[in-house]
Amino acid sequence: MQERIDDGGKLLSKIREQIATVIVGQERLVDRLLLALLCDGHVLVEGIPGVAKTLTVNVLAQSLDAQFSRVQFTPDLLPGDLIGTLIYNPQTSTFSTERGPIFTNILLADEINRSPAKVQSALLEAMQEKQATLGKESMLLPLPFLVLATQNPIEQEGTYELPEAQVDRFMFKLVVEYPSFEEEHEILKRMAKSKPLLEVEAVSNLEAILELRTLMDEIYLAEELELYILHLVQATRRPSEYDLSDLTDYVRFGASPRASIYLARASRGVALMAGRDSVLPDDIKAVASDIMRHRISLTYKAEAADVTSDEIVGRVLRKVSIRQKRMVDG
Repeated sequence: MQERIDDGGKLLSKIREQIATVIVGQERLVDRLLLALLCDGHVLVEGIPGVAKTLTVNVLAQSLDAQFSRVQFTPDLLPGDLIGTLIYNPQTSTFSTERGPIFTNILLADEINRSPAKVQSALLEAMQEKQATLGKESMLLPLPFLVLATQNPIEQEGTYELPEAQVDRFMFKLVVEYPSFEEEHEILKRMAKSKPLLEVEAVSNLEAILELRTLMDEIYLAEELELYILHLVQATRRPSEYDLSDLTDYVRFGASPRASIYLARASRGVALMAGRDSVLPDDIKAVASDIMRHRISLTYKAEAADVTSDEIVGRVLRKVSIRQKRMVDG
């Protein structure tokens, strides 16, 4: 098994190196996209325009020889623009299916919060069920299927708040910041040309990713760490039981059961990417903020006090121990 893990680690390193020939920095974004592919999850990215979100996911698709589609979400976007439509042929009196851009391996949903509820509902089915319904027919999407959705934190005019049920289906929510001075200098050197390098060679394929998913299931997660994951999630719901009573006024709803599931999956993925056959506590802590920040609903008191969900997750990580005593319900 260790040999298979080493081979998987080498493959993931090759993919990272190939992406790095075009993308400067953004190591966290690249790692989380790879991790989401391994864990069969989706990624919500919040970041200002121009930080290479679109280019990163496009280059990732090229390195895996995967199908890639980009959809610009707008207020007038219709479900048919995403899923496709039925075209009537008057000569044969039949309908033919014209599939939309959602039938791909990697879908970039740009500015996802600019589209109305019907479009969000169509995307929600694809994310959860890995299928799309066109007319009376439900069609399976290609595997693997990854949605990278972006939100612009600056412009809120003309946007729709994403339903909590949909936000909860994103495995990670990432916050992408400006590049450092040195990174932006390198970006300038690479991109300030008439023909910048925007393409890479495929160094792997999707079958290899699906094989790594199977291998990831064999990564050992001790029961003690399973309980640690459950306590972390429970502490966001019932902070007073974990000596975090001051957070009670700030948390309206804690993290959902999906947080527990994704913490277990992602920690196995982190261990695999590090070349290990078992999960360490640090693997869980490494992904806790990205998995839980969008699953904690804050109260008005938290907003008034400028308390963020990241701060709450940080407090929980510092307070809850790996050998936390099991609680008795009721």
